Amino acid sequence: MRVLRHSGYVTLRYLRAFLRQPAWVAITLIQPMIWLLLFGALFKRVVDIPGFHGGSYIEYLTPGVVVMTAISSAGWNGMAFIDDMNRGVMDRFLVSPVWRSALNVGSLVYGALTIALQSLIIVGIGLAVGAHFRNGVAGVALLVLVACLLGAAFGALSNALALVARQRETLIAAVTSVLLPLTFLSSAFMQPNLVPGWIRGVARFNPVNWAAQASRSAAIQPTDWSLVGSRIGLLAALLLVSAAVATRAFRAYQRSL
Repeated sequence: MRVLRHSGYVTLRYLRAFLRQPAWVAITLIQPMIWLLLFGALFKRVVDIPGFHGGSYIEYLTPGVVVMTAISSAGWNGMAFIDDMNRGVMDRFLVSPVWRSALNVGSLVYGALTIALQSLIIVGIGLAVGAHFRNGVAGVALLVLVACLLGAAFGALSNALALVARQRETLIAAVTSVLLPLTFLSSAFMQPNLVPGWIRGVARFNPVNWAAQASRSAAIQPTDWSLVGSRIGLLAALLLVSAAVATRAFRAYQRSL
């Protein structure tokens, strides 16, 4: 109970900060909306390429944009830690009786809630411009779950980097240099059979591709439960590893004081 209570307090702290500046969610949605609307219009004739399977391109693209938004939002998770370190808030937490891992867990729960909200907004925009989610509410719920798992895993890694580097510039450089390569080396924007073979090979080990495959199968295609289950399992395993890395980074930060 102590673990849940402390994690809940930390999550509530982040939610209160969010309520003071809710425009943050709108700001983080601007780029995904551009991807969705601009790419959806620019590449809508992709469906005419021999070998493209499925409905409209906007329908194919929407789950990919949800996934991209999840890692983009989660990548900045560590910024809150850096702000707390710079203001001395983190040091005050360390002399309090708070469970140390609750600082990570609370941050990740808040990040997952934010990603869930962003994902639902993108799904709504997708519906408005012609996407169809054939598996209904259950499929969309699975899509959001996959996005939250991916986001939590990358959010934990962002926290770990923040604790080790302690510099905004380092975190910004890492996020911007990783986000687009991971997205384009996946099936987020294009079906695997239409990309070069080496990209398909890399995508097999790319968490963004795992999430794109699972979310698309869950939401817009006849659900392949073996694929969805295996990809969710891989993302859950990645989350556990990332959380362990973040915990070790937190202990390293404590020892450095």
